[in-house]
Amino acid sequence: MVTVQQKGLIDRLFEAIKEKFSEIELISITESPEDPDDVWVNVTIPEGEEREMELVEFASEKATDILLDYGYHISIMPTMPIQTLEAV
Repeated sequence: MVTVQQKGLIDRLFEAIKEKFSEIELISITESPEDPDDVWVNVTIPEGEEREMELVEFASEKATDILLDYGYHISIMPTMPIQTLEAV
């Protein structure tokens, strides 16, 4: 269950990432299957492997700041939207 504070941090994190990677879209916010205290923010994959790596690096730095400052482990998970997966 995502708390109100986590939701606020997720919103700020996504806004910061969206500002730098305007092409991404939010898919969903879920609990990690490995640890229900961890949160996954599923976003669309930007085009190009290099751009995806830049996203992962940028998001990891921001998520680490949240972990150190607030104690919440939030991961940005670039993934293909379900409708794209069904077409494959």
